[in-house]
Formats: sequence, structure tokens, C-alpha cells
Amino acid sequence: MRAEAWYFTGVSAFFALVTVPYAVWGDDPAGRAILVVACLMSALIAFFLWTQFRRRGRRPEDRREGEIADRAGPLDFFPPHSLAPVVTAAGFALVGTGVVFGLWLALIGFAVLAGGVFGFVFQYARGVR
Repeated sequence: MRAEAWYFTGVSAFFALVTVPYAVWGDDPAGRAILVVACLMSALIAFFLWTQFRRRGRRPEDRREGEIADRAGPLDFFPPHSLAPVVTAAGFALVGTGVVFGLWLALIGFAVLAGGVFGFVFQYARGVR
């Protein structure tokens, strides 16, 4: 993560260096605001990456002697038989279509979307038996 932190630190420094002459000689206030925001956003990402590097140290891909097996293992847990993603996607599609064609379809979409989100949240909730 150290390399990525250096990249974003460089991007932030570039935007900071470009913002100063643009603010002095440029007449566009929107351009100044965009450059300042771009500098702050890249600085935020650089700060996050430096913080993660200090907390976690070097990753296997950052070391020359790192092997592929050092990163092996489960990445995450994915539920095998869940209908919640399909219901949520259908709800989003209905809401988007409802925005174009009418409020009645958007309201149906919000109901389907709520059911999908409810399914995501409570799919592993089990009561005491």
C-alpha cells in the first residue's frame, strides 16, 4: 500500500502546485474551486493509504520475496442461495423506470426495493429456538 500512498501524495502535490499559478493568473473561479477540491480529494485518499500502511504494514505484494501463497485463503463470504440481490436489483430497476413513466411504478419499485433490502439485512437473523 506504500506505492499507492506515494502515487496519491504525488497527485495531491501536483494539484496543489497547479492551483497556485492558476489562482494567480486565471480568471475562472470555477476552475480554482475544481483544482482545490481535486487536491483535497487526492490528499484524503493519500492520508487514508498512509494510515492503512502504518496500521497494517507491508503486504505480500509489496515485498520482493512475497509469494502468491502468502495471500491465499478465503477473501470473503458470499451467500450461495440468496434472492435478496435479485429482488434489490429489480426494485432499483422499477424505481428508475418509475421516475420516467410515473409515480405509481416508482412506488411499486420502492416497495420491492424495501423487500430486497429487508432480505439482505435479515437473511441470517435467526430467533432463539
